[in-house]
Amino acid sequence: MILPDLIPPEVSINAAIAICTIAFISGTARGFSGFGSALIFMPLASSMAAPRLVAALLLIIDFVAAAPLIPNAWKHADRKATAVMVFGALIGVPIGTYFLSRLDPVTTRWIISAFVFALLLLLLVSGWRYRGADHAALSIGIGGLSGFCSGLAQTGGPPIVGYWLGRPISSVIARANILLFFGASDFFSAVSYATTGLITADSIKFSLMVGPVYAIGVAFGASLFGKAGERVFRSICYVLIAAAVIIGLPMLDGVLRGR
Repeated sequence: MILPDLIPPEVSINAAIAICTIAFISGTARGFSGFGSALIFMPLASSMAAPRLVAALLLIIDFVAAAPLIPNAWKHADRKATAVMVFGALIGVPIGTYFLSRLDPVTTRWIISAFVFALLLLLLVSGWRYRGADHAALSIGIGGLSGFCSGLAQTGGPPIVGYWLGRPISSVIARANILLFFGASDFFSAVSYATTGLITADSIKFSLMVGPVYAIGVAFGASLFGKAGERVFRSICYVLIAAAVIIGLPMLDGVLRGR
């Protein structure tokens, strides 16, 4: 099987190359911080291919590429607290998947761009963190919201990040919790996407092309954790996410993509 055979019929070769480039950048963010890949990947890649294909593609490549990070995360994570949030994701993921399977692609793109931009402002750029007491109901709610966002567009990172980084725990534990949560959330999404027919032969074949590039990005990002300044790197991630939202807006299709 040669590379052109791996590209879905509706995706041009140039678009496929661009998606691979985006995959490397988003994978680097994922490997370093434990989140950020979907916030970068989804707005940009869904402007070049159908959101349903892009969401399934990201799910497949992220699930495989991030798997090697799970054993170390299991050692350092607060597994009991993470399990409560995972329960919420079990509820939220199927609901988000339902909407992804029913909504018009352009409508989905607008929702993705608006939602990612709002979360970028409210949770990431503003620096807001939840610093209140731990409550099981709150944890389930945050896990459910993240699961819904993951099911709809694989963009469940900000609610989890905003919560865990506000806890009085080390960055190592917070990152491990995030990685462990998304390992479980990705599994739920895989089952939900497969059940609703969102994972197709095209998305699986395309993942064989995009996946290795994404995996290299994840490995590169993971190697930077503890070596590069986290504040500087996260600032770069915020800029990339903001740029991804703007470039991915449907209204700019005619200007940036000639359609």
